[in-house]
Amino acid sequence: MKPVERKEILDYVTYQEQRDPLRTAVLQQKENRRIHVGEYLTLLFENHDTVLYQIQEMMRVEEIVKEADIVHEMETYNELLGRSGELGATLLIEIDDPGERDVLLQKWLDLPRNIYAKLEGGEKAYAQFDNRQVGDTRLSSVQYIKFDTHGRTPAALGVDHPALTEETELTEAQREALASDLKE
Repeated sequence: MKPVERKEILDYVTYQEQRDPLRTAVLQQKENRRIHVGEYLTLLFENHDTVLYQIQEMMRVEEIVKEADIVHEMETYNELLGRSGELGATLLIEIDDPGERDVLLQKWLDLPRNIYAKLEGGEKAYAQFDNRQVGDTRLSSVQYIKFDTHGRTPAALGVDHPALTEETELTEAQREALASDLKE
């Protein structure tokens, strides 16, 4: 997927002036890239436009103007994008109750090995996690993952952890969105 380049990034004042239509367009793109798997897991698939939006929002909120800081944000968020044949996603583990969240994030420490994209024919492409986000005693509730689908569009997303088994079939609109991302 094409990474965001420095020349695409607006200064935060110009971005603020143009924000409303840009935000509307990105939120529309995110609709078919936000996929819930069971009660607790949500995957938000990233593409060039969603990453550019995240960079612009960080610059706006934090009033980032130094070139080194802008480049740092760009490099950090570009890591979310998959390479050729891959899909990059943010995995949100959404557990409202803090006590329950703490218990489950400890219990699910090995969850990273069990998230998959199911391809046509039933083959599973398991997620590749960023090891910087997996602790020794508990899992972070936000994970950045990639699926190497070899350019094939998933038909479903799921988890086959012993303590959490769920699978969600993708809608036609979701498959089209992910297929579009794989072509970038």
